[in-house]
Amino acid sequence: MSEEKAQRHNERMKRHKKVVDAKIEKATIEQGVVIVITGNGKGKTTSALGTLLRSLGHGHQCALVQFIKGQWDCGETRFFAGTQNLVSYTMDTGFTWNTQNFEQDKQAALDVWQQIKPLFSDPNCHLIVLDEITYMFKYKYLDIAELVTAINNRPKIQNVIITGRAAAKELIELADTVSEINPVKHAFNQGIKAQEGIEW
Repeated sequence: MSEEKAQRHNERMKRHKKVVDAKIEKATIEQGVVIVITGNGKGKTTSALGTLLRSLGHGHQCALVQFIKGQWDCGETRFFAGTQNLVSYTMDTGFTWNTQNFEQDKQAALDVWQQIKPLFSDPNCHLIVLDEITYMFKYKYLDIAELVTAINNRPKIQNVIITGRAAAKELIELADTVSEINPVKHAFNQGIKAQEGIEW
């Protein structure tokens, strides 16, 4: 790079830093956030678990609640087993398209919901990950109004991450941060078999 181009680059970075610094200075509100990670692409749970690891790394108390995937021997379930400061809850029925039993799946979802409701009143719980919970509302297993109420009444500093496809508008409106993962390409659609350590 020529000296002139390097100088222009440095000037652009200085201007960019001023913009970033101004935004940081304006961000003074201290509160927990609600994050929704939705879309048809791969990586929603992976993203949420990355944030969970970050929170645990700082010594925070967290909760991982997994809907849908209860029957799978997932790598993350093995890894987090016995992890300090983490409590885990799992909907035992697994994938709804495998069970094909509305009443059984609805009851399983309700059982998990009843177990985790107290978390939304616990000021010591820094982060709650609700993995694949969007399906619970799509299939009418749970009442979305109950979740919205619980989140609105949670301790001020508590954070919540919601993952799953087709997030309801109530969740989008409630969230502070929404990320949509879109599928550009997926190995499975090319006939490549799902593999341990990548898909589960």
